[in-house]
Amino acid sequence: MPDVNTYFPDPTRPRPVLPGEYPLWEEALGLVNRDLAATLPDQEPLRLMALPAWDDGDGLDGARGEDLYVTMANGEWQGNCLEADAENGHADAVASLADAVASVADAAQETVSELLWQAWPVCGEHGLGMHSRVTDGEVAWWCSGGRSPREPEHIRAAVGALDTLGRPHRPNRKQRRRER
Repeated sequence: MPDVNTYFPDPTRPRPVLPGEYPLWEEALGLVNRDLAATLPDQEPLRLMALPAWDDGDGLDGARGEDLYVTMANGEWQGNCLEADAENGHADAVASLADAVASVADAAQETVSELLWQAWPVCGEHGLGMHSRVTDGEVAWWCSGGRSPREPEHIRAAVGALDTLGRPHRPNRKQRRRER
């Protein structure tokens, strides 16, 4: 006999967001998942989950009264729901792709860092955790730089482009000698 939840799903439990339901959020998550795959290849892609809004129907999607979360593949998450367009609160009316990417990157970073107990993403040059930052209408991963004034803060890569970076050149790093 089928489970009763097949016919009557529990409205208080998170549900996976269906493909095409929130296109901008999905596109933003696709970019963030590229970075996750490039930096933590053993991790499964992050997902979007919807949960009934805690406030009286004024969640991301007022018609459905839902909030969206960026979750690990198993459905766990950490942190707040995605930030919607403040003017109308609807997830499908987010102001721009850049706004969606910034919000998804922040939420993904919170979930990954807290649930895996490690900084993510990490600057390959300085070994420090990076944060998303909007510059010139593009969302990028920003590093605060090294301890020395010769290692200033910098933009590492656009969100979604960490897979295009090679290993950083480290001029002061000792070379290993190969023995024959």
